[in-house]
Amino acid sequence: MHPIVTEEESDLAQIRTKLLERPVETGASEKDIVEELLRIREELGGAKAEDLGSLMTQFDQLHALLGQIRRARKTEDVDPDSPYFAHMRLREDGKDRNLYLGKVTRIDHGLRIIDWRNAPIAQIFYRYQEGEEYAEEVGERILEGELVARRTVSISRGQLERIDSPQGTFVKDDGEWDHVSKTAPKLAGGQGASLLKHERGGRARQLGIGSQGRPQREDKHLPDIAALIDREQWDLITQPDSGLVVVRGTAGSGKTTVALHRVAYLAYQDPNRFRSNRMIVVVWGKALRDYISKVLPSLGVEGVEVVTWTKWARHQVRRHFPFLPKHIADDTPEIVSRMKLHPAFLLALQHQVDTVDNPPNADGVFEDFLGVFMDLDRLKISLQGSSFTAAEIERVWDWARRQRARLTDWIHGNKEERAELDAEDDAVLLRLWQLRVGKLRAKGRGKRANPLSYSHMVVDEVQDLSPLEVSVLLDTVDKRGSATLSGDTQQAIIEEAGFTDWGEMFGNIGLNETKVNTLKVSYRSTHQITSFARDVLGDLAEDDVPPMTIRPGAPVEMFRFTDHGACVGFLGEVLQQLARREPLASIAVLTPSPAISAMYADGLRSSDVPRLRLVRDQTFAFAAGVEVTEVNEVKGLEFDYVVLVEVSAQNYPDSAHTRRLLHVGATRAAHQLWITSVGTPSPILS
Repeated sequence: MHPIVTEEESDLAQIRTKLLERPVETGASEKDIVEELLRIREELGGAKAEDLGSLMTQFDQLHALLGQIRRARKTEDVDPDSPYFAHMRLREDGKDRNLYLGKVTRIDHGLRIIDWRNAPIAQIFYRYQEGEEYAEEVGERILEGELVARRTVSISRGQLERIDSPQGTFVKDDGEWDHVSKTAPKLAGGQGASLLKHERGGRARQLGIGSQGRPQREDKHLPDIAALIDREQWDLITQPDSGLVVVRGTAGSGKTTVALHRVAYLAYQDPNRFRSNRMIVVVWGKALRDYISKVLPSLGVEGVEVVTWTKWARHQVRRHFPFLPKHIADDTPEIVSRMKLHPAFLLALQHQVDTVDNPPNADGVFEDFLGVFMDLDRLKISLQGSSFTAAEIERVWDWARRQRARLTDWIHGNKEERAELDAEDDAVLLRLWQLRVGKLRAKGRGKRANPLSYSHMVVDEVQDLSPLEVSVLLDTVDKRGSATLSGDTQQAIIEEAGFTDWGEMFGNIGLNETKVNTLKVSYRSTHQITSFARDVLGDLAEDDVPPMTIRPGAPVEMFRFTDHGACVGFLGEVLQQLARREPLASIAVLTPSPAISAMYADGLRSSDVPRLRLVRDQTFAFAAGVEVTEVNEVKGLEFDYVVLVEVSAQNYPDSAHTRRLLHVGATRAAHQLWITSVGTPSPILS
């Protein structure tokens, strides 16, 4: 066997023996360290000058470990079947010592296992490569030395299965060790690579430029747009200025590009009608809002309102119903959210307005809002034929009954108990206003206020809005009805929205004859990424034929680890290398939850990954660097590289929702996609 394999197997055997023979006793590690500190302190009194430095270093290291144990004392022991995931050897003052990184610290009886998340000395593993000299502050002293060995290991059921080191990767297969490779995996291929150029048929081609080098459709007024789009996109951009244009397409096919360029095209064609202050772009999230707000001015359109549905609807409710509470409930049951946004609920609202004679003003609309849930039997009749059971309707009715009581008490002056609306109530209230009163009102008061009327509206990622919300939005477009809807049902990740397919949605809002235009070329991702993303969808894929792609790339790869610390160490090293090779690259590390995002961001920061950002509340920088966030936060965005973290069975069980989440995460990558898993990999990946 290779000497590295021999050494690691011997170390594991000795460590397991000590763990099994000496199970942890609460305080045992602390007692041993205190005794060692006392011994060193006695030696310091009579030590020679040349020995003082070494003794002080030992004292400071043990003191730092003692502090860590006292801060995070745990009663559980290191698991003998998987005690650590990494091994490093430090050389200081000519002496070597071995440390092992795991999830629990154990420093006693010759064991030197440290918690990768807490032990200060663990930062050496993440910040330095094998053979490098280090200088790190631990406690109140600077440790200096050389990282002689740096290895990650996979240990399962007490057996060493894999070793990764600069000397190569060693894998145990059927009891035999194989020396697999001396080349570490790396991310590569994307810095500054323009997505506006690609190869087709062996000939360099720019989007919008035909095989003879001439524009496919010439328009001397808009050469910048004509140079960036293909023929199908251009045909959609230049549709007639009245009516509804619906753009459907796979991720990266240019849906948002078409919608924004259509805004610019209309503003150019008829600047009086399509003034900036009479157009609006409604988007799914704040990140896309920030991005589009910067794109439109570059297309020559200043001052167009770009807003999320949530912010727009909340603003309208507060203007139309100033007497209602401003607080939104954060504990609304899922069944309540789903019912209030369900297409059948549109009929319930219409039934309320048709059968009850309330005045056409804010007070009358509020009475409608309370009355929809007043009569349980009538509610059941309104929702007859929907997927809701009688028991579910009764649960929602009971929630609304209690909500109604708090609201009426609050409005009549009893402010002791806080009154709240559900987030979905914004759409309900606005739609009731439209049914009872008419058009929503622009700025102003009373009957003199002008109706809210947009000359053109863009609704992006429409698949994550409900038919109720889409109805509210489209009813604010002027009588010529100029609007652009773009979306992809394969990326529908808001489960409560109830969007299933285009035909059903248009039927629910009374637009049965609407034509859906499909973009069939995916320009963002490579063939390998696009194929993987489609396979992830399974039966949810909309087309029998995969979307066309413009370029090949690296294979999609998966990496398995026994611990998150090992994964962080692996990614830290890879991302450092990538930052040196491609300082302009944008990388997304996408996780299933905020807690995992925070853990990986902390670990990668300790690994000195440059330009690292933990993204909260969609505050993306749209700049080079590494951004760590949750997979459900990145819809509509694009990165050179994507790493999907912890794609395990626990986080991604086989369901329509998780399949779409993985599809969205995968298709954010332009050049390369990696997947990691510590737990059992998701069954979707099979």
